[in-house]
Amino acid sequence: MSNVRLVTAVIDLVYEEVSGDVERFEREFNEISEAEENSIAQGIKHIKTRGESDETNLLIINVLAELYRKMDKIEYLLVHGNSNRLALSSAASIKGIGLEHFKLSADVLEIGKYYYGRLEIATFPRREIAFYFEAIEPSLAKIENIHVRDKEAWGYYMVACERIMIRQMKGLA
Repeated sequence: MSNVRLVTAVIDLVYEEVSGDVERFEREFNEISEAEENSIAQGIKHIKTRGESDETNLLIINVLAELYRKMDKIEYLLVHGNSNRLALSSAASIKGIGLEHFKLSADVLEIGKYYYGRLEIATFPRREIAFYFEAIEPSLAKIENIHVRDKEAWGYYMVACERIMIRQMKGLA
């Protein structure tokens, strides 16, 4: 797959082969997406679409919304205990990402197998992403199913990593 364009990125991934009980993966896949679509996020979208805020106010609103999400998460952990995320059987480190592909730092995948994975990307706000992928090579995978908003965030993150890489090549970083 030499025609896959990847940029350097270091991301921790947890994953598991999809077999048997697909419902448990699907439930978490949908929960993670819904968590990003809370009432605060909807309110911010509404403000943006109506053009009721300038960039400075929007930044402040986003910071406050992220603080709210963190407090909500802490409250959930205090009331319910540990995270309700699945304990996935494997972990790996991603060393390169593309719009629809990623490359692991080690050959741990079985070609042709489908996997469910979860990771967090360092955007603002930090974003937890769940997706399904297929192993194309032992260390190269193609993302097969990802929520639309997560796909956009993944693309933005890839572009940000590419900008950093270009700055480093030019000696500006």
